[in-house]
Amino acid sequence: MCSVIAALKLVVFVSFTPPMMLAQWLLVNADIGKKTWVPQLYNKMLSALLGLKITVEGTPPRSGLIVANHVSWKDIPALNAVLPLSLIAKREVGSWPLFGALARLQGTIFINRDNKRSIIASLEEIKTRLNDGSTLVLFPEATTHTGKSIKPFKSSFVAAAERTGTPVIPVTLIYQRQHGLPLTLRQRPTVAWYGEGDLAPHLWQVLKAGPLALKIVFHPPLHPADFANRKALTKAAERTIRICMAENLHAAAKMG
Repeated sequence: MCSVIAALKLVVFVSFTPPMMLAQWLLVNADIGKKTWVPQLYNKMLSALLGLKITVEGTPPRSGLIVANHVSWKDIPALNAVLPLSLIAKREVGSWPLFGALARLQGTIFINRDNKRSIIASLEEIKTRLNDGSTLVLFPEATTHTGKSIKPFKSSFVAAAERTGTPVIPVTLIYQRQHGLPLTLRQRPTVAWYGEGDLAPHLWQVLKAGPLALKIVFHPPLHPADFANRKALTKAAERTIRICMAENLHAAAKMG
């Protein structure tokens, strides 16, 4: 039965993705109207199809640099379903089948952390977008993880917020339950997908897996002027997210 439902979801996905991509391409290339409503609608539909049951705590920002822990590629449609935004992503994402094209249409800034010249160019692009009032999302761990903890945050691209005086908004993503039960260690690789296995089988497992509860916590903004430097600012965001995740996972375990 799960396979039948997954197959139906796949048909729906294939049905609505091309027309939504075309609509966004027309908006971008014709340079008319507001370009954010199509990606947000698409990601709301995609999140629903993936079975994401999203709850929001706090106030989503209208602009600024969001820094969030990174669990899965599902973080991206979930966040974009809640508010219009663009992603700061590693350059490899641009080469992913389908998802790379979607990322480009949604105004993703592709970065290369291994090349100093590329980092400088990306910082300038991020600064320009922040000055224009965009909402950008950065995953400072620079990789996905299990969702039970976080890795140390890298501060390089937070420098763009420091230089523009743009607020940094810490955001905690907590995958809590599947089918109403606390996630087990065995289930977390399906939720997270660390990028080591083939994407297609992983996507099939996601479609079969069933409802997944995701809590998104928007913390109060951090202002660069209140910190000595970007590293202190980044550490404060990391600490906020780390504490929030630990508290929520502990509470979920007790309830389970």
